[in-house]
Amino acid sequence: MKVTPRVSDAEWEVMKVIWREAPCSALDVIAELTPGSGWRPATIKTLLNRLIAKGALRFKKNGRAYVYSPAVAEDELKRAEADSFLRRVFDGGLSPMFAHFVQSRRLSAREIADLEAILRDGRKKP
Repeated sequence: MKVTPRVSDAEWEVMKVIWREAPCSALDVIAELTPGSGWRPATIKTLLNRLIAKGALRFKKNGRAYVYSPAVAEDELKRAEADSFLRRVFDGGLSPMFAHFVQSRRLSAREIADLEAILRDGRKKP
């Protein structure tokens, strides 16, 4: 069974760019992230290397540049992160998690309708 890598918050930001722009070079990622993050190019290259080491990214050498693409689908990484959060914070229970968010936030009518539809659809699945 394939283990989905755990990624840090900073690595998530890099992955978002890769998922959106792949295949892309380090310069593409740097150009996308530097203005909003304030990170130096060396920091972004370090994050790219960490993601390769974790198995979240692939790369190919194209002349002097490296071209990156995701090795893990966005949905797969989201699922693993959500499952980890659920286990760590709510002992794996969906009901306590939903109760917490419903009780601690003001939900709009649209959000309530969306949640009701999700629950209805969940009942239909075996």
